[in-house]
Formats: sequence, C-alpha cells, structure tokens
Amino acid sequence: MVEPSFSIEAQLPGRAGRAGVIRTPHGDIHTPAFIAVGTQATVKAVLPETMKELGAQAILANAYHLYLQPGPEVIAEAGGLGAFMNWPGPTFTDSGGFQVLSLGAGFRKVLAMDTERVQADDVIAKGKERLARVDDDGVTFTSHLDGSTHRFTPEVSIQIQHQIGADIIFAFDELTTLVNTRGYQEDSVQRTHRWAERCLAEHRRLAAQHPDRPPQALFGVVQGAQYEDLRREAARGLTAIVDDEGRGFDGYGIGGAIEKQNLAAIVGWVSDELPDDKPRHMLGISEPDDLFDAVAAGADTFDCVSPSRVARNAAVYSTKGRYNITNARYRLDFTPIDDECDCYTCGHYTRAYIGHLFKAKEILAATLCTIHNERFVIRLVDQIREAIKNDEFDELRAHVLGRYYGT
Repeated sequence: MVEPSFSIEAQLPGRAGRAGVIRTPHGDIHTPAFIAVGTQATVKAVLPETMKELGAQAILANAYHLYLQPGPEVIAEAGGLGAFMNWPGPTFTDSGGFQVLSLGAGFRKVLAMDTERVQADDVIAKGKERLARVDDDGVTFTSHLDGSTHRFTPEVSIQIQHQIGADIIFAFDELTTLVNTRGYQEDSVQRTHRWAERCLAEHRRLAAQHPDRPPQALFGVVQGAQYEDLRREAARGLTAIVDDEGRGFDGYGIGGAIEKQNLAAIVGWVSDELPDDKPRHMLGISEPDDLFDAVAAGADTFDCVSPSRVARNAAVYSTKGRYNITNARYRLDFTPIDDECDCYTCGHYTRAYIGHLFKAKEILAATLCTIHNERFVIRLVDQIREAIKNDEFDELRAHVLGRYYGT
C-alpha cells in the first residue's frame, strides 16, 4: 500500500515555486495541480467520469456537508469516498471548520478577498442569529439543513475524515475574517495551534487502530490573516508539532482571511517557514492571476468552488477573460465559448445554444458550462506546471494574464 509522500521535480529559479509529485494510495498528483471541489461527493452537474476526462487529478469533498448528509458511517460502509462516488483517483476532504464557522457566522461561503465585501457581510451577519459558537475546545453549531445542534472538536473532525477515507485530510482550524481584530487573530492562531496538536494525536491513534485502511496524509492549516508575524508564527508552530516518533504533518494548508492584493506576499511568508519537502495547499483560489501568484510564491495545489459555481450562473472563462454567456450579443453567436479550448462543450456546442438553455432554465446549461470552466482551470494549471519544468513560467504568465485581463 502506497504511503503518502512528496517529491520535487523542478524549481523556479530564485523563487519558492516548484513542480512535483504527491503520491497517495489512489494515485499520483502532479503539482502544481487544481483540485476540483465536489462538496457533497459530486462536482455539481458533472459526472465523476467526466471530471476524469477533463484532466482532474483529484477531487475535494466537504467533511461538514458529508457529516450532515448522508453521514460518514454511510461512506465508510461504501468503502470510502472514492468508492462511494465512483471516483478512482486521489481525494481530499477539508476539516469542516470553514463551513461550520462561515455558515454559522453568516459570512459568504467563499472567502471574500477584499475588506469592503467582508465588512458588508459582517453588517448583514449582525442582524442574524449566529449558528456557531467557538470555545477553546471546539465549535457548537446549528445545522443549516434542519436546525439540529451539533459539535465539532478537533477529534470529531478527524474521526469524521477517517470514516470518509480521503487520501489527504486537514486539521480542524478556526476561520477568521478580515474584520476580526488583531487581538482576536492572535488568540485564534494559538487556538488553531492547540487544535492542530490534538488533530495529529487523534490521527495517529485512529491510524494505529485501523492498520488495514489506506494511509491518509494529514495537513496542518496556517492561519494569521494579513499579519506577517502571525503567519510566520503559525507556520513555525505547525512544523514544531510532532508525535512520539518525531513525525509531524504530511503537508500544510494556507487558509483564512486573505486580501487579494496580499495573496502572493502571504503565501511567500508561509513558504519561507515551511519545510521544502512537504506539499502546500492553497485553500480557495482559481482566478488566473491568483494561480500564477500563488505558484510563484510556493503553493503546490489549490481548490475552489468558483469554476462550477459561476458556471451555474452563466459565467464562463475564456482566454480573453470571463463573460456572461446570456448576454444579448451572443444570441446569434454560433461559435464555441472559447475557440482555443479543447473541452467537450467547446467542441460540440455554441454560445447561442448555451445561452438559450439558460434562458429556458434547462439543466444542461449548467452541465455544459461547468465542463468548460473546470477544464479551463485544470488546463491552465497543467500549462503552468509544464512551464516550470521548461523554464518558461514568466513568459506563460505574461502571455496568459495579458490576454485574460486585456493588459
């Protein structure tokens, strides 16, 4: 049975960016890699078999949602997440902390990357009953499905993720936002550190208890918002956490409150402090400029719901930027979404037809646009990986971003 590991194949000269391979019991992930989000054990509107055809190397599911429905015991009985959803490749699960706290606090499910949007959310949230309460031991929250009360602790999150059986799992961390005070961010970093210690201990305990299960890699999560000293402190703290045999985390996630303009700097601070021989996962990005920035600063994998979410609202990516396919200008446009795209949708359907499907409220519209958007991002990250290997990263970056943003 393959033990999780990571190796580096190429390095960006003078920078933290690299290309490598994450090995898991269900296959290799060649990095940099975009990890498609299948929140409830499905990428919405698209077959798992189709995701494989699109070049997806791994799927990330959500521990919070799968805990509430159908329940981790059901997935365990099915033989684990991959078997349950008919996905043969590697799988990730997040810890559930993001959803427990973002839904509970009333904030949007995608971390806003500008302060004004988060402040607007905070005003809205203050008028609502908050569905989650944090204490030093864990989080008590109300289900968004039926109003029932539940509690996640670090141990419970790891237990759920072990039952779900993903190849890569994440330590339970506290979500903060850009409007939390500096003092709260300091307390949160310490709380997340203590939770990480408990997660590693529980992970080792369960692995020893079930040696017949495929080994899982546990990633610690670096918090600290936009503060350099807190990010560095959090990263150093996580690398110092080891078990009785001197083994630490198998990789690291970079999460929490991040302003878009500071993304590259924050990833760079964290990469400086983390070991080079462990993979780094950037939580929640998929825009082309963010991908290039994060890769150059040292991130290896990424996940984001945006490609599938915006697809269901008629927004599609193209080499010349993102646009809405229901715009009147495309009513008689019988060309593909993007004539440079090699996806199934672009090879068989036109802007006019897909726009018609959206206006007719046909489900096929979401399927066709999700196929395209997922392929667009997967293919872009594949190109970035090859550019690193061929020492062409900067040329690719200038070419792609110049066309996408019209600069």
